[in-house]
Amino acid sequence: MVKYEHHVARHLWFGEERGPKKELKVAGHGLKLTSRVPLALPPQMENWVSRSGLSSLQRTSLNKIDTNLVSAFVERWHLETSSFHIPFGEMSITLDDVACLLHLPIRGIFWSPRDVTEEVAVELAVDYLGVSQGQAQSHVRSCRGSYYKLEWLYDLFVQHRAASSWAYATKTYLLMLVGSTIFADKTFTLIEARYLLMFTDLDRCSGYSWGAAALVTLYRYLGDASMYSCKQLGGYPTLLQCWIHEYFPTVGKRGENWKPVDKCGLPRVTRWSYRQGVLKVDDLRPILDELTPADVIWRLFEDHRAWRVFDEICLYRGCLKWGETVVPYLPDRCLRQFGYRQYVPSPPLDCMMAKDIDVDWISYHQSFIAVIGPSTVATTPSDVKDGYLKWYYRVSHPRLVPPHRDDPREVPVPVYDAGPSDPDWARVSTLIHRYLRQVNAEEEDPQFSDLFEAFHISRSH
Repeated sequence: MVKYEHHVARHLWFGEERGPKKELKVAGHGLKLTSRVPLALPPQMENWVSRSGLSSLQRTSLNKIDTNLVSAFVERWHLETSSFHIPFGEMSITLDDVACLLHLPIRGIFWSPRDVTEEVAVELAVDYLGVSQGQAQSHVRSCRGSYYKLEWLYDLFVQHRAASSWAYATKTYLLMLVGSTIFADKTFTLIEARYLLMFTDLDRCSGYSWGAAALVTLYRYLGDASMYSCKQLGGYPTLLQCWIHEYFPTVGKRGENWKPVDKCGLPRVTRWSYRQGVLKVDDLRPILDELTPADVIWRLFEDHRAWRVFDEICLYRGCLKWGETVVPYLPDRCLRQFGYRQYVPSPPLDCMMAKDIDVDWISYHQSFIAVIGPSTVATTPSDVKDGYLKWYYRVSHPRLVPPHRDDPREVPVPVYDAGPSDPDWARVSTLIHRYLRQVNAEEEDPQFSDLFEAFHISRSH
């Protein structure tokens, strides 16, 4: 953990908050997209948007983001391992998660851009957004850099749609859409002009790995936001929040629009809706510190495979890139999410030294074999090899709440039992256990005997 010196977790351990406001500034564009995405696109546009691979993003955004919940998880992200460090091991947002949550294509090429100056941003707007030279110059100047405003793109979309200029309308619409979702940045109002280069040929943009693009962008911003000095989170916060809702059913507050048993073929993020949370960041920290493997639904998407078949490329170990951003993608650190027994993983990759990322991605099968080779199929959902937790607590610092000043600062390695294999029983067990902890209940106390009996019954399923 070479960046741990600057990590927010280190400062929190010694009682130092980021500032008076403990949660990050996180902005979602969900409410704006509700008004900007039409109920139906004109047929002339629908064909292009559907073939682009980005169509699902029109209806995937939460209207609001629970900034406290998201911030509490960001504090546990480590950019060296591209994973959240939780008391029982590492977990991450994987390519399979992106495929099922957002229905974005995983297979495809990475995008390598060229530099875009303000002058080039003007030329691109004239050639591909259908505006005059003067209008483009004035707008780019107002952005103070090689950017376009999302609101401006939406206005252009409306104008081109009214004029039946379908190619211009589609390009402005798709650029506005990705700038409001997977490529959202920390300005919350702009998108980099270079992203327009992805849409110059509408018949070719379907060849990109949009799932990798979403993941690279979010990983990058999670890495930034895990540093003590950072106060904002960019990327697609809906992806992060809905990932939390799926894996951690007892953490945070959420509304449920439909259940997996309904056999709904929509992207899984649409299952969730925003509900006002009551817990602040410092309320959530001790809750996350006490999480156990039984608090997690490990094999999330087995009931979604009719719509998104598992792709073994999701177990590729290597670097992902989008533009000049390169991040490590290390599924060997979160094997339980794939149904495999977790072993002590290899050291993280140094992406600064990576040279043939595109070749590695295309020839992924070799790394796929290397990832699953040392493992076996998990006998219980949270199965780990002997020695894993001891190693983990030696190399990581997965707890954020410091002990009382009179208690020893060394964190003991936890011991977990297998817990319930059924996710519904696991949730019942977690809720009962959490309540018993909150009231400091003792098993010998008669007034809690029924609850303890119910707890033990739930653990046996």
